[in-house]
Amino acid sequence: MTELNECETPTLIVVTGRPGSGKTTLAHTLAREIRCPVISRDEIKEGFVNTIKNTEIQKSAAQTYVFNVFFDTLAFLLSKRITLVAEAAFQHKLWVPQLEPLQRIAQIRLILCSIDPALARSRFIQRSVADPQRAYFHGDSPMQTIEEVPEQLIATYQPPMMDVPTLTIDTANGYAPSIKEIEIFIYNPESKQDT
Repeated sequence: MTELNECETPTLIVVTGRPGSGKTTLAHTLAREIRCPVISRDEIKEGFVNTIKNTEIQKSAAQTYVFNVFFDTLAFLLSKRITLVAEAAFQHKLWVPQLEPLQRIAQIRLILCSIDPALARSRFIQRSVADPQRAYFHGDSPMQTIEEVPEQLIATYQPPMMDVPTLTIDTANGYAPSIKEIEIFIYNPESKQDT
């Protein structure tokens, strides 16, 4: 087997945003475009819930377990020099301490999905109504009005702030910048990034 050059560093493309911002769709679209795996925190949680079924496990314990598995998976794949997209509603205080050590083994690109909170709430409701089984896996309620959506899910989102190339994407109507421009940013972050 050919030895890899030490300078061949993988890229960790972090796609994040408040719930309902379109980050999951963007993450999968980007991964298809650049041809790499997506590691989704919510998808890991769904796999775990499929395993534990209806066993009596505390919600907080499950959240912590999935959180740790998510970052263990990122670290393992990056240590094997696999470029990947990581998707979750990364909150600054909780998630940045886990992301920062990954800079030792990967180039990090932060992509922040930006959307008006009212539109995010509307999308969140539509998703809950369209996928009633989601509540079983994530604890969402199939809420019918914007007023019933817990405010903390949407309005209090605090994106991760890191000293890495960062690009904000308007996801209200498609993507601005475009997928092609995001791809250029990933490989050449000086070309376009937030200031």
